[in-house]
Amino acid sequence: MKSLFFYGTLRFMPLLTIVLGRAADQVDAVEARLLKHGVYWAKGQAFPTICEDNGTATGLLVRGLSDEDIARLNFYEGGFDYALKQVVVQAEGEEVPTEVYFPTPGLWDQGAPWSLDDWITQWGDMTLQAATEVMGYYGRFSAAEVAEMFPMVRARATARVNAVRRNHALSPSGFSGKDVTVDERVRSYVNFFALDEYDLSFRRYDGGQSDMVRRAVFVATDAVIVLPYDPVRDRVLLVEQFRPGPYARGDETPWQLEPVAGRVDAGETPEETAHREAQEEAGLALKTLHDVAHCYASPGCSTEYYNIYVGIADLPDEVAGVAGLDSEAEDIRSYIFDYETLMDMVDSMQAVNAPLVLAALWLARHREGLRNAA
Repeated sequence: MKSLFFYGTLRFMPLLTIVLGRAADQVDAVEARLLKHGVYWAKGQAFPTICEDNGTATGLLVRGLSDEDIARLNFYEGGFDYALKQVVVQAEGEEVPTEVYFPTPGLWDQGAPWSLDDWITQWGDMTLQAATEVMGYYGRFSAAEVAEMFPMVRARATARVNAVRRNHALSPSGFSGKDVTVDERVRSYVNFFALDEYDLSFRRYDGGQSDMVRRAVFVATDAVIVLPYDPVRDRVLLVEQFRPGPYARGDETPWQLEPVAGRVDAGETPEETAHREAQEEAGLALKTLHDVAHCYASPGCSTEYYNIYVGIADLPDEVAGVAGLDSEAEDIRSYIFDYETLMDMVDSMQAVNAPLVLAALWLARHREGLRNAA
């Protein structure tokens, strides 16, 4: 049996229990201190790092860890480039030899002093969701493979948090997730996206329970779609890029005209994503955002959730061009269309992107007010 000292996120007992795979009352943990060390935010990251200095790192000394516990911890921490190091901590009035996860030297820049409470407020819920997914891959993937998937793991975790925090749906029946019984869930595929298969039953309107059925769900992230509109010039900006969905369907025109769009990354609000994506895809600085809709893209088979906006922007002729991030293999061309041409595309069915049609119809309803306010 071994002991480990946790100074950072694994001090958060709900996270530690997910990683270890057992309940809190089965974890032997006491408060401890590591002298001549300080804990700081890793600059630009959602977790802390530890440094040798004149401070004191407070945390938990967890005892009685089995080889399986250590393997689970190494799997979880391995994705963050941490390795175990021998230290001596003070716990219950004694000096106790133990080990602690230290980052690879020079990996992270030191930021401000770290606060567990601040981290829980900002990142706790998302991290619990992400850790649940990560530990579900224990024994299936290596820590290095999970690290490659981790940005999307965090984005999916963010979507699950937003499903609770930002849900305004009306359900006249009053039924909820508590009225669904899951017999088994299997993740059949995971890489950039994921595919889950559920064996489940659900409450019926006659008061009974349905038979057990199998349902496959495409597990995506929350997304932002923003239609840039210039109320002074009465024009919009649309982007065109290759889309594999239409291509896989056999569509002869897989280059799609659409609004600016992108996924909501961990730590972002949808509004922040809208401003970021407008800059990345079209070089635009949006002035204000107007809510068009917050809705599921295809609730029968997908978790993907759309946050759709019209964004007010200056759109002179020269704003159109080619943009996109090389790191994401983006090749995006933007075009300017006047309002009447946009609506002609909608009426003639040339606009085949659902969020574009929805945003255009919203604009048709609110255009006069936006122009009067400009």
